[in-house]
Amino acid sequence: MAVDESRLKCEKNDLKTSILYSYLAETNTKWKPVGLTFVEYPEGDLAGKILAWLSLSPIFILIGFVAVIIFRRELHTVAFFLGCVLNEGLSIAIKHAIKEPRPCRSPTSHYIEYGMPSSHAAFVAFFTTYTLFFVYVRLPSPSSEFIDNLWRHLTSLGLLCLTAAVSFGRVYLHYHTLHQVLWGLALGLCFGIVWFLIVHNLLTQLFPVITSWKISEYFLIRDSTRIPSILWFEYTRAREEVRKRQRRKSS
Repeated sequence: MAVDESRLKCEKNDLKTSILYSYLAETNTKWKPVGLTFVEYPEGDLAGKILAWLSLSPIFILIGFVAVIIFRRELHTVAFFLGCVLNEGLSIAIKHAIKEPRPCRSPTSHYIEYGMPSSHAAFVAFFTTYTLFFVYVRLPSPSSEFIDNLWRHLTSLGLLCLTAAVSFGRVYLHYHTLHQVLWGLALGLCFGIVWFLIVHNLLTQLFPVITSWKISEYFLIRDSTRIPSILWFEYTRAREEVRKRQRRKSS
């Protein structure tokens, strides 16, 4: 009780000594969290804590996209990232058009008003769907042996588990109803298929033209679509360059 009184006293003193906070207190300003990263879970609930962290996976994925785009400058990565952004925008537009509220929670909880469809479910469904098509359709397979394609299967399994965990977490944490999550999954699945077909059949044909632009050359934008194994290609080229420079240095 003494701790609470001390805390209240400190808060009152802060309000008196801060012009900004005094103004906010007098005007009864309502504080609102950033819904994109704000996730609550029941205190002491380990499963809820894990699911809450998994709910942040779309943020981590987007950060990863930005890092890869900056350091790799690959057109296909840019197209994939653009699909994620469009999928998110479509989900938000539908959410504000339908205006279906989220499930009832504690009055002390904070969340955005609308919940149909689940943007988190739509995002992970889109990301997983597009990645599965990319891995099994776009990337060439060296052989039909299971062990040679093990990384494909493990990647697919991991993404499917992530999609299931994030979707379950949105219902478990009472951020969405089951049908809101299911519609989000359906949206992400459908848009993932459509966007992959657009990129694979239309945008890929334009990549060589885009890389020939002066602005693309300036920013080192590249297209590795026709290289079967970019990892092996870069490894061999780097090794050849190192050996070439060593020979020059020794001669």
